[in-house]
Amino acid sequence: MMKDQKLTSGFPSLKFFNGPLQYVNLLTFLLFFAFGLTAGVFLSLQFKNVTFNLLVNDGQISLSSSPSRPSPPPPVTTALPPPPGKVMKHKGLADLLEPPDIMHDMNDEELLWKASMTPKIQEFPFKRVPKVAFMFLTRGPVSLAPLWEKFFKGHKGLYSIYVHPNPSYNGSEPEGSVFHGRRIPSKEVQWGNVNMIEAERRLLANALLDVSNQRFVLVSEACIPLFNFSIVYNYLMNSTLSHVEVYDQAGPVGRGRYSRQMQPLIKLEDWRKGSQWFEMDRDLALEVISDKTYFPAFQRYCKGSCYADEHYLPTFVNMKFGKKTSKRTLTRVDWSKGGPHPMSFYRDRVTAELLEKMRSGSNCVHNGSKNDTCHLFARKFPPQSLDRLVRFAPKLMHFNQ
Repeated sequence: MMKDQKLTSGFPSLKFFNGPLQYVNLLTFLLFFAFGLTAGVFLSLQFKNVTFNLLVNDGQISLSSSPSRPSPPPPVTTALPPPPGKVMKHKGLADLLEPPDIMHDMNDEELLWKASMTPKIQEFPFKRVPKVAFMFLTRGPVSLAPLWEKFFKGHKGLYSIYVHPNPSYNGSEPEGSVFHGRRIPSKEVQWGNVNMIEAERRLLANALLDVSNQRFVLVSEACIPLFNFSIVYNYLMNSTLSHVEVYDQAGPVGRGRYSRQMQPLIKLEDWRKGSQWFEMDRDLALEVISDKTYFPAFQRYCKGSCYADEHYLPTFVNMKFGKKTSKRTLTRVDWSKGGPHPMSFYRDRVTAELLEKMRSGSNCVHNGSKNDTCHLFARKFPPQSLDRLVRFAPKLMHFNQ
């Protein structure tokens, strides 16, 4: 009994917690806990952007704090301004239709593909002045350029000029000349070879890149105009047909040049001959550069004495578009002396009478009616004839009109 009393009296604190003050002590404890928790959260937020550093000076350790650097803002993406001196220009339809620089870097395949594109809608949504494309197939310079300069003078905007010389030719026309900067990328051409047709297609394709070109004339450096520009322009623009010479000739220089390897695509009865100096409208020009059926046959089988330049266009056009051509050429040539080349009119042969005869000395059908204006151009005039041509032609042909 005594032992139990001693044990009980040794734990007076048990009575304290079991007494009335136990709730006061518990409340005090909870208040101190809440205060400590709140202070901890507050200080942690305040010190979030503070960096603590230990400093040691003369054996003394101290604590310093400094605000940490804020995070850099995210980068702002802005459009770069145009380079100094360059003005941003709105691209309209006229800009998109502007032909590329004449000395482009397209190869033949790319050029022909691009030139073959044509809109399905025939009506133009803008004002357009139709032009005649004059395509000069030359060995070097346009040797009769001074005469042609007089022909073109005063008619800017009604014509385009394209020159295909031998790539070995390094000369250039002076600034101010209508031929300056009109040379297209060219390749070597041999007389009578199929690569002459390739050059003609190259000229057509370059000219087709300008949507304003509606008539296409192939001439050489030995060709001259027989009328002034106004007459030539109106004659071509009002023509209902193209002018590709087509005829059937028997014998060794006609059907005798046919290769039976072209069968069955091209038969002997399809074989035609004609002058290489043509004039055609835009629709026929597009068909010529887009031909991937008949022209490859000429590339493979028309070699040597076949003379593709005299047979490809007459045969192709007659087979596929015979009703679209007058089957005559607009370039007058004199074959009276015979042989593989026409007569050349050197200086002493150039007279006013000769030129007048070339202008009206024949009869033909034009737009369904008989006409004595059958040739607009003539050849073959070497450079030595230039001075007399310049003397007679402007007055006779009224180049100032």
